[in-house]
Amino acid sequence: MSLKRLLCAAAVSLCFAEANVLAQTATPVESPGAPATQMSVPQMPPPSVPETPPIAQPMTTPATPTAATATAAPVAPVAPMSGPVRNVVLVHGAFVDGSSWNGVVAKLQQKGYHVSSVQNPLTSLADDVAATRRVLARQDGPTMLVGHSWGGVVITEAGANAPNVAGLVYVAAIAPDLHESAVDLMKRAAPMPAGQSMITDPSGFLWLDRTHYRADFAADVPDNVTRVLAAAQQPISSKAFTETVSQVAWREKPSWYVLTTKDRAVSPEVEKFMAERMDAKVVPIASSHLAPVSHAAAIADVIDRAARELGRQQ
Repeated sequence: MSLKRLLCAAAVSLCFAEANVLAQTATPVESPGAPATQMSVPQMPPPSVPETPPIAQPMTTPATPTAATATAAPVAPVAPMSGPVRNVVLVHGAFVDGSSWNGVVAKLQQKGYHVSSVQNPLTSLADDVAATRRVLARQDGPTMLVGHSWGGVVITEAGANAPNVAGLVYVAAIAPDLHESAVDLMKRAAPMPAGQSMITDPSGFLWLDRTHYRADFAADVPDNVTRVLAAAQQPISSKAFTETVSQVAWREKPSWYVLTTKDRAVSPEVEKFMAERMDAKVVPIASSHLAPVSHAAAIADVIDRAARELGRQQ
């Protein structure tokens, strides 16, 4: 055989050898219908994933009790405060301001009381009640709540469900019952002179005619004082007299009533009816409607006696 033919034969043999090696090492491909060949394939471990740190849970705030919760577990009422009554809150009426109590304040302070005089806006019953409750909230200990004239309506509402109010004193004051207004009570007697002297301004506020201020409102107050009071009078919204109370403090608190027998603003007959209805301890005084000014010492004594009596009952 020639050298050229020998070289060609060797090359062909090498090609077949390489093809055979490749066939043995390649992954077999299953043909349709052929039995599956079990291969032992080494399993690679899964890639390591960094562990996620636990997520911090937010702090939870206790849920506000729902109406259903409140119904299921009602809150017990706050017990009234005990101990001596050393606080007095004074609530003025229409056509005056808190300064109408100045004489009473001075007398009570001399007796050692902590006294506060509310400045009612006289814009509505709700506004006056809110003003009174703000002052009541500042009292530390049992408190005597006192109202004059229209202020009686205010303390009737504001004093209800008030744990620090130990008792009530009404001074020539209007004391309505549930869903009753000042007008409802005034209708129980003939119209009073002061009512005839009221003037309604375009804004719906009532003023007391200055020329009748002393005669119909403060007949036993010195003329020079009434001139100042008339000049500084505070009008009241006419709608306030028709607003009714939704709570009645005198039904749950001991009450006293200063009945002014010479009153020309609130009928003494109506005062007597209200005092008897609330089962109040009545103290009659021969005074005009503005008794806190004309009889400051006597009014302070009534408040003092009431506070002392309540202190003895504790």
